[in-house]
Amino acid sequence: MAEEKKESGAAPFPGQLDEKAPLDGDLGQSEEIGVFKDGTKVHPQPTADPLDPLSWSSFKKHTILAIVMYLYFMFTYITTNTVPSFPELQDSLGISYSQVNWTVAIPALGLAVGPLFWSSLADIYGRRVIFLTGTLIALAATIGAAAAKEYGGYMAARFFQGFGVSPGATVGMAVVSDLFFEYERGQKLGLWVLAIDAGLLVGPIIGGFMDLVSPEWIQWLTAILFGVLLVLEFFFMTETLYPRNYMLARMPAGDLGGADMEKAGKQQDDPAKVELKRTKKLFVLNYRPIPGMRHPKPWDSILRFTLTFKYPVVVIGVLIYCFAWYWWILSIITMIPAAYVQYSPQIQGLLFLGLLLGTLFSEIFMSGRLSDYIVAKLARRNSGVRLPEMRSAFPSPKKRVVLEADMSTFSVDCG
Repeated sequence: MAEEKKESGAAPFPGQLDEKAPLDGDLGQSEEIGVFKDGTKVHPQPTADPLDPLSWSSFKKHTILAIVMYLYFMFTYITTNTVPSFPELQDSLGISYSQVNWTVAIPALGLAVGPLFWSSLADIYGRRVIFLTGTLIALAATIGAAAAKEYGGYMAARFFQGFGVSPGATVGMAVVSDLFFEYERGQKLGLWVLAIDAGLLVGPIIGGFMDLVSPEWIQWLTAILFGVLLVLEFFFMTETLYPRNYMLARMPAGDLGGADMEKAGKQQDDPAKVELKRTKKLFVLNYRPIPGMRHPKPWDSILRFTLTFKYPVVVIGVLIYCFAWYWWILSIITMIPAAYVQYSPQIQGLLFLGLLLGTLFSEIFMSGRLSDYIVAKLARRNSGVRLPEMRSAFPSPKKRVVLEADMSTFSVDCG
């Protein structure tokens, strides 16, 4: 991105995505001046501002991470928790088995479309208001699904369930990036991914037992879970979108506690003297663009998505992942009631325990901290420079082999 030029000594508002834009106080200093840890320049660069999310306590940061994981858990939980109740849904709505399969596909469509709508808005108005709005939509849609008596109304409610919970994907990842340094993100994003994987597999387990009451109570329990999440978001989720470049130009760098510190330039303003409203100082239900930043257009996320099709390698990789994992596993999940018709919905739900345990094992022992360790080791070999592709050095093919073997066993058993 092109560097901003100073005009009449006034400080520009650097864009959120332009982390490499020069600071207003930069008078030709070396790029190597900044905050380092173990010989590697940290990203993002911290400030001495107590309102900077990077400077918050570990408890506060992990509380927000837990809320993000809660929403991302619901991301897939809502798609699969109704699977054990397929026969009852067929009877109550008067539909065929192929039609009841669409009740899983429709919320998945909402999950796919939603991030294109929410992502740019979250970069304009902040993460918190998007989480609250999305959860409120999902709560209302879940109540509608529980009360629906016709197939059309049920399907509409299911779509908006997915649409409302979809900020847990792109916006949730943005929150993790706001709260943690790059060298920590392997572990934190591993926990975030664990939430979506767990939701996919826990959904049928809980749904199977709730079916003992009624198919409608699967949705009523989901509504309760969304209600609890809404309360947690309102009281414990602080805004994390922070005008970092703007603030870095006005105050000294922050302290990592034991990191190699090199302050860029002179000691600048006291954080308390900066009048810009940010994070904790924003209105509780902020409806204005976050100040101190250059914002994208509301349609920029759709534009960026469209432009990815210029890069066939990216498109092919995404399609392979979607069809080899998400589509494949959902196809199998929706066939459980037909493949094991002799078992009760509760037993059908318990069939997912093996996959759940395998997911927990792989995320704990083959991801997270191990990924961070590998990247740190490769960065030291690369003169302290971290590169995004270092994450791909992780031996993920092992997990794919295990998954393919598991799927093959399942298909043989069904045959």
